[in-house]
Amino acid sequence: MPISTRLTKELNIRAPIVVAPMAGISGGALAYAVGRAGGFGFVAAGYLTPEKVLRELALASGARHGVGFITWRVLQDPAAFEAVLERKPEAVFLSFGDAGPLVSKVRKAGALLFMQVQSLAAAREAASLGADVIVAQGSEAGGHGASRALGPLVDEVVNANLGPIIIAAGGISNGRGLAANLVRGASGALIGTAFYPARESLAHSAAKQRALAVCGDETERTNLFDAARGLNWPDGWTLRVASNVFSKRWRDAEGFASANSSERANFADAASVGDFDIAPVIVGEGVGLVERIETAADIISRIEREAEDALRDAPQLLR
Repeated sequence: MPISTRLTKELNIRAPIVVAPMAGISGGALAYAVGRAGGFGFVAAGYLTPEKVLRELALASGARHGVGFITWRVLQDPAAFEAVLERKPEAVFLSFGDAGPLVSKVRKAGALLFMQVQSLAAAREAASLGADVIVAQGSEAGGHGASRALGPLVDEVVNANLGPIIIAAGGISNGRGLAANLVRGASGALIGTAFYPARESLAHSAAKQRALAVCGDETERTNLFDAARGLNWPDGWTLRVASNVFSKRWRDAEGFASANSSERANFADAASVGDFDIAPVIVGEGVGLVERIETAADIISRIEREAEDALRDAPQLLR
């Protein structure tokens, strides 16, 4: 029996699964596959030019999908954001920064507004701005995030009765994790790491294999890789990645400041040549539950089935 929540009803999807807009990973092919499989996918605008974003969007055509943006980058350079809004996207995902100046533009385009938050205060702000969906993100999540653990954050946001649909993000890579957050009161889950090694993911094949080989113990939050990539992320957000030789050597941005030009050049080339002892594999604590490379449809089907089984088993705990 399919799971029915406010999220599935609002988006008219079968599974309460939204695939995260992972920069460099969530392209049009993944969003298309997720939409066709009964979930909802986001194309990650990330650090892409308008032309590249629109190219990925074309690949998602024919399936339910939205577009995800890094808010502070949009405020610095709105070109990709404006190009996407001209295409009237079904949904826009904003995270990391003051979304206030952008909300009216999203509304004018007729898109549903997803806003990701890392605190109760930010959730209240998102509700006041008119978010349709609030994504409560815990520090377990891969990629950028803050410091709060997912469980208590979801509990507080749900208890606040803010009005928008609430979904959970961070460390959710299987159906038990989805079911647990549904029981907490969330209407679904934003899932990224489980789809990192999907066949339709843009991740390098060597990065996918590295993701299969590590567990949550082997991830860390750090500002190192942003410094190495020359990305001036605002204070308060760090990146969760799989630890590797590079991170163990330099530790953080302050340590990398002493790197010479040759070492910086090696880092710049590492991802393109598949050297993930140096380049980052950006995954969350749920990576230990990711065991194989498979299609997005297979991943959604398995998570959905596991969640249904967990929810059916839960009443047996009552005496």
